[in-house]
Amino acid sequence: QVQLVESGGGLVQVGGSLTLSCVASGDIDKINVMGWYRQAPGNQRILVAGINPGGILKYADFAKGRMTISTGDTKNMVFLDMKDLTPEDTSVYYCNVGDQRGLALPGRNWGQGIQVNVSS
Repeated sequence: QVQLVESGGGLVQVGGSLTLSCVASGDIDKINVMGWYRQAPGNQRILVAGINPGGILKYADFAKGRMTISTGDTKNMVFLDMKDLTPEDTSVYYCNVGDQRGLALPGRNWGQGIQVNVSS
């Protein structure tokens, strides 16, 4: 079992930046893929960015050029740097990790979610 704790969310103005952090604990040796998803009210949870053990990155179209996923020196941290934020980025962001190697589907472990609000 893996536990995930996100931090770094909050309120930011249009055009601003935020960095989300996620720390994993527990059975971290089984972690392969790491990623971020988001879910706005009334919408499905969707991928923002993911990274697999080979360093392959996957970004949603809306994230390309504005958001960057990275991992820490150890396998238990993943970050999401976000810039040029718009009100459409307002959402709950979820950290996600899994033991599979591909990025087609989310992993089985989710964080509790962290709110990001972008004000106009």
